[in-house]
Amino acid sequence: MTDNNDPMVPDGKVTPIDTDYQIGQDNILLNVGPFGLDIHNRVFAISALTIIAFVVLTLMFQNQVEPLFSGVRNWLTTNVDWFFISAANVFVLTCIALVVSPLGRVRLGGTEATPDYSYLSWFSMLFAAGMGIGLMFYGVSEPLTHFGTSFAGTATENGVRTDWAPLAGAIGNAESAERLAMAATIYHWALHPWAIYAVMGLGLALFSFNKGLPLTIRSVFYPILGERVWGWPGHIIDILAVLATLFGLATSLGLGASQAASGLHYLFGIPLGETTQIVLVIGITALALISVMKGLDAGVKKLSEINMMLAFILLFFVVIVGPTLAIATGFVDNIVAYFQYLPELANPVGREDSNFSSGWTAFYWAWWISWSPFVGMFIARVSRGRTVREFIISVLLIPSIAGAFWMTVFGGTAIKQVVVDGYQKVIEADLPLQLFYMLDALPMSSITSFIAIVLVIVFFVTSSDSGSLVIDVIAAGGKVDAPTPQRVFWCLFEGLVAIALILGGGLVALQAMAVSTGLPFTIVLLIAAFSTIKGLMSEPR
Repeated sequence: MTDNNDPMVPDGKVTPIDTDYQIGQDNILLNVGPFGLDIHNRVFAISALTIIAFVVLTLMFQNQVEPLFSGVRNWLTTNVDWFFISAANVFVLTCIALVVSPLGRVRLGGTEATPDYSYLSWFSMLFAAGMGIGLMFYGVSEPLTHFGTSFAGTATENGVRTDWAPLAGAIGNAESAERLAMAATIYHWALHPWAIYAVMGLGLALFSFNKGLPLTIRSVFYPILGERVWGWPGHIIDILAVLATLFGLATSLGLGASQAASGLHYLFGIPLGETTQIVLVIGITALALISVMKGLDAGVKKLSEINMMLAFILLFFVVIVGPTLAIATGFVDNIVAYFQYLPELANPVGREDSNFSSGWTAFYWAWWISWSPFVGMFIARVSRGRTVREFIISVLLIPSIAGAFWMTVFGGTAIKQVVVDGYQKVIEADLPLQLFYMLDALPMSSITSFIAIVLVIVFFVTSSDSGSLVIDVIAAGGKVDAPTPQRVFWCLFEGLVAIALILGGGLVALQAMAVSTGLPFTIVLLIAAFSTIKGLMSEPR
């Protein structure tokens, strides 16, 4: 692929720069020293020093930071869950409003821009963006958890306590409990997270392709901040974006290491524990470093293509050998249940289901928001030439449908194993192991479990490599072809942060940092939504 065909390079199909948006941007980069580093001095320095300090202090005071992380996570998810839920609702409503308004006719790249990719290729990339470690980790465990806890009830008759009104009809009724469990799971993987990504991606695409500004988060705020966007207000925005993205990636890497370690223990008897997870993080970070240093060459692209093929093979294998008819009918029913329960699931006030709204939804929305610069930049760079209406409808619907189908296949199969076959091992296992126990009840379990481990590891590698690129673009003031050593630095520290969090409290610490960095960036993203609308209003339609 040549630079002229790269959507991140401001050549070729990009319309002339809007002169109202170009003043002052040339002074935000600094070339440093004999190593030829090309960075934004303040953003890079403050972000890097903050990350280094975090890693050092966490490793030095492991015993002290574990209760700290636990307290931070519990306080934030309990006290600001309403804010996360409300913000996510705002992003969904913003997307819907843009689709039905005249602003939906604005074309990304200008009125004469044409799409860089066909619909098939574009939809495939949007689908790929929705695949990842999260679907592997939670595809079985989340539906089962909602089904088997006080939120979704169980099929027993011993009186399951409920603290959510719609659950009353599900107690003792496995079918109702399954519908509610799947609706709650899809809620976390459908419209709301993709509305978050769509808002960020739309802002980046508009101000880069239409306004000619650097491809970095601060550019989205030009209609509000004006020339101050190149000063400290812009520095703070980009620093928050770097920290949010890095800790969001570290959370995913930690989850991936946990599940890969559990799979290796399950298949080969390799001991579980922090040591195995850390060895995995080190090994996979080393693979990501090779990818970073070589670039996105044919080998890395081939690896990603093989990974997507393996994901499809695993998915359709479960469809064929699992409860095929139940999956086919359940998918439609789950979508209906999702919309049926959506008003109550998305209600930010008067919630009594603290385990769900705080422990699940608040964490998820913070995690998605921390990932928004990463995923937003990816979907922005492949979407030039599309109208705003096309962009939003496709970004919301394609990955949402794919995610809902994935959860129906894996989660629905596991629930059927429990209810129909009485298979209790899958629901009694720890979260990272539930995928492997579900596969164990199907034919060729050793092969499919090994494929699942490979999938987790390669998703880990591609996330780390792509995340390093996005973080480096932000830290370099929007420069997309910055020197390789800078990406190496960020890739290394993604792994180090994941290791520090594993040693400093495991899953609790990972969730705590995702929520902590997601909170301030939620405010940033809310303002970005308003600024994007202002920017769209100045575009020809």
